[in-house]
Formats: sequence, structure tokens, C-alpha cells
Amino acid sequence: MSKYNLNIELLSEICEAPGAPGYEERIRNLILHEVEPLVDEVKIDNMGNLYAIKKGSKNPDGYRVMLAAHMDEISFMVNYIDENGFIRMNPLGGFDPKTLTAQRVIIHGKEDVIGVMGSKPIHIMTAEERGKPLKISDYFIDTGLPYEEVIKLVEIGNPITRERGLIKMGDCVNCKSIDNRVSVFIQIEMLRELTDVPYDVYAVFTVQEEVGIRGAQAATLQVEPDLAICIDTTIAFDVPGAKSHEKITELGKGTAIKIMDSRTICDHRMVSFMKEMANTHKVEWQTEILTRGGTDTSALQRMSAGGAIAGAVSIPTRHIHQSIEMAHQNDIRQTIDLLKACVSNINEYDWSFV
Repeated sequence: MSKYNLNIELLSEICEAPGAPGYEERIRNLILHEVEPLVDEVKIDNMGNLYAIKKGSKNPDGYRVMLAAHMDEISFMVNYIDENGFIRMNPLGGFDPKTLTAQRVIIHGKEDVIGVMGSKPIHIMTAEERGKPLKISDYFIDTGLPYEEVIKLVEIGNPITRERGLIKMGDCVNCKSIDNRVSVFIQIEMLRELTDVPYDVYAVFTVQEEVGIRGAQAATLQVEPDLAICIDTTIAFDVPGAKSHEKITELGKGTAIKIMDSRTICDHRMVSFMKEMANTHKVEWQTEILTRGGTDTSALQRMSAGGAIAGAVSIPTRHIHQSIEMAHQNDIRQTIDLLKACVSNINEYDWSFV
């Protein structure tokens, strides 16, 4: 346990587990093992969304609260193998190409195969080429194996994930897939720490968020929530050269209460409720307005008849959608505490329009 009372060993397992969009089996099995003892019922739907359901004790009207944390990660898919065994790939999600040079990846074929992202060496680039940023199409994967060995293990359509273990850096954690495995961890730990809940809680671990919020759409249609909270990461641009208005959030300053992103204007009632809960329970918080980028919040809000009263909490993250990402342990702890307070007291708020 860390000084923030976080199970870093479990967080490492969750972040390091592979789970490309559409290929979430390994991370889902890990989550299933953790949540089954914590809830009343567990379901998996046809898309692979995992529902951990905790029944409410004060719920004569059958209200449903839906929480969502996506378990997939930005990844690639094998789309070509050349005669020398070099692999070309298609992105699954939005990578920042400049961070891919010489990074190790894992191709999940008949066996897991380690590869390295290769590109044209700078020594033989023309002046014009040196002045242009690399595109994903400029990269290939080198496994060190000849064509005959590669095709025994790898085929078109195999998923590819980043190869990076979790390390602690000061009070921060650094790993691949902090987006959004830190939220998976938070949702599991919130369930572990919850005692009684007033309304039925559907804690959903969704699939295929990184390729278009697909799993959350199906899951919301299934749950039909009255109230909903998304858990995801957000940009922390609190680094050299950043202007104050560009930071979005800052590491170590607490959980972020989302006001809007490019896909969602959060319900002002949910925003007010979260702020009230944070202040009452002495949770450190900051606001988040993200003008580009969206989350499962949009599906939670819109994908049921009449919609849901929806909002989101976000974990400030540096180096997001790069080879490695970084979050602060204090922000993780504060997010668990805020979610726990919200879910436990959600029946005591006046949700009517004023």
C-alpha cells in the first residue's frame, strides 16, 4: 500500500494487462476476478461490457445509477506483413505519432511477440524529410524474426499493445494505458470500499471507447440509467511552456469535476451535486473544461429514452495518448473518495429542475 492507501500492485496489473478495442478479454478477466466478491451480480453482454451490480437498500422506485470506466486502450492492429517479416499496422485510437519512435510493443498472435517500432534513420533522411513530423504510416514493427517465423505466430488482424511496466516517480505513477486503466482501478476500489448504497448501482467496465464510445452506447441502452457518472482521464498540461488557460487540469490538485468536453455538456445538477459532495467530504477537486476530446459521458447522457442526469469525474494525466502516461496518487485517491461519497448519498439530493 502507498501512503495514499492505494494498492499499487493491483494498479500495475490493471495497467499492464493488454486490452485493445475489441480484444479486451485479458483485462476483463482480471476485472471479473476482482469485482465478483464485491457486488451482488455480474454480467457480460454480447459486446464484452462487464456489469458489476450492487443492489440499493432504499430504492422503492427502482432508480438506477450507472458508472462507466472503459477498459480498452489505444492500440494497433496488424494489417500487413512484408516478405522480410516487417509488420505494418493500423491504429486503434488516437496516437501521438512523435512518441512512437523505437518503442517496444507486443503483438498478440498465437503467442505474444515483442516488437519495436522502426522508421527511417535520421542519418539518411533528406533535409525535407527531417523537417516533417513522422506519420503513423512511416512506422513498421521489427520483431527480429524472419518472415517464415513471423507468419507462424502473427496474422492479419492481430491486436498490438504498448510494452511498458508501471513505475512510481515521486508521488506519481507512470505506465502505458493510464488512460483509462486508472479509472478501472478507481471503480474497483470504490466498489471495495462501499458499504451500503441507496440506489441500484451498475458499475460498468466498457469496451471500445477509444474507437468511438461504442461499448458505452450498448451498455447504456441495456441499463437505462436515471443518473450516471463517467470515470476517465483528462489532460494535465501543467508543464513548461503551458499558459494558465491551457492547462485543463494540474497533477496533485485533486480529482477533476467535468463541466464539459467536446461531446457533452454535463448536467448542471450533477456538477453541483459533485461539488457539494466534494466540499462536504473534504475531497480535493478542480474543474475540467475540455474543448477537444470526448468520453463515455456522452453515451451515458443520451443513449436511453429521455436521457440521464449525467456527469463525470476525470483523473488529471500528463503525456496522455503517448507511449507512457502519468497520474498523481493523490488525484487517484481523491477520485475514489468523491465517487464513494456521490454513490452513497445520491438519494439525498434534489434532482428536479430549478
